[in-house]
Amino acid sequence: LNRKRGHGTFIVKSVHNSPVNVVVNEMLGLTNVLRGKEIKNKIVAFDVQFPSAEVAAHLFIDANSPVYHVIRLRVVEGEPYVIERTYMPTKLISGITEQVLYGSVYKHIKEELGLNIVGLHRTIRASKSTELDREHLDCAADDPILEIEQVGYLDTGIPFEYSFSRHRYDKFVFTTVNRMR
Repeated sequence: LNRKRGHGTFIVKSVHNSPVNVVVNEMLGLTNVLRGKEIKNKIVAFDVQFPSAEVAAHLFIDANSPVYHVIRLRVVEGEPYVIERTYMPTKLISGITEQVLYGSVYKHIKEELGLNIVGLHRTIRASKSTELDREHLDCAADDPILEIEQVGYLDTGIPFEYSFSRHRYDKFVFTTVNRMR
């Protein structure tokens, strides 16, 4: 939707017939973006570990602060869609269980923990498929992957998530709408 003062609200149509169009200003999370679609989560890995220096730096924690390490395959309408590798500080984001991982982690953060997610810093890049991608996303060795590296922030300014989402090139389109003022 595009709102223009004095003229009303207009629907911005996409020229792509894509499974997902992500508008930058909306609340993200696959469950929200694909509302109405059947989404199932498969837990590939789930443990608590001490973060690498890179993970600790992105989450503004020290190397002795445990983090959840989660790898989930998201299946949309019966098709492998995205594989996510996520790190979250256990002290900040409590109560992550397999039951939570089979549902919406963002819903748990907002509704169960009462925390307010306000922003995401994203880096989007093309990548070659890895063995993990080929195993879970059903792609070929020469298929490109769209990787989104992301740090999510709470309204306190504290990062709560450092993640990598890896999408098949033929299953995802990232569309932004930039308005000039």
